[in-house]
Amino acid sequence: MAVTGCASSAGSSDSNSAAPKGPVDLGPASAVPEGGGTVFREQKIVVTQPTAGQYKAFSAKCTHAGCIVDQVKNQQIQCPCHGSRFAIADGAVQDGPAPSPLPAYTVTVEGGNLKVTPS
Repeated sequence: MAVTGCASSAGSSDSNSAAPKGPVDLGPASAVPEGGGTVFREQKIVVTQPTAGQYKAFSAKCTHAGCIVDQVKNQQIQCPCHGSRFAIADGAVQDGPAPSPLPAYTVTVEGGNLKVTPS
């Protein structure tokens, strides 16, 4: 299920779990808005669509303190814990304190559904 609301996971076991083993079926590509994205909290994956039909996938675990990002807003992937912001096109840090980009995953659309393979 996609989650785009605000919810911090600092200190929870959720933020400390390893990345899922792939490939992971995330459901319909239509769940990811153009120019934005969707956080799949349970799978710890965020998928964005910077331009129509171009999907990008990243780890949803912030590279600063390991919190799970909670939303994609204003073309940025946002972390609720300390305010880090990442670019939807490449996961690059746009506002710290995160020291490095979000790890990128391979994403494909098969039969209208998103499939993500963590690296």
